[in-house]
Amino acid sequence: MKKGIHPEYREVLFHDISVDEYFLISSTLKTDKTKEWEDGKTYPYYPLDVSSASHPFYTGKQKILDTGGRVQKFEKRFGKKS
Repeated sequence: MKKGIHPEYREVLFHDISVDEYFLISSTLKTDKTKEWEDGKTYPYYPLDVSSASHPFYTGKQKILDTGGRVQKFEKRFGKKS
């Protein structure tokens, strides 16, 4: 293998902010943030919006959000089927 062409492979602390769940996973992700973990060591830190801990496919819980009345806009525009 050539020297100097491969990214650094290290432990990274991922944080799913939607459910406040932490994951310590080996990754090549580059980040400037760091955070101290339960074991007392400091790891590179990366916040996530969605992970397996919060995604409906993995949790089995569907969240239906109707922001701004999208359903009403659709029904007004195309009519409501009976």
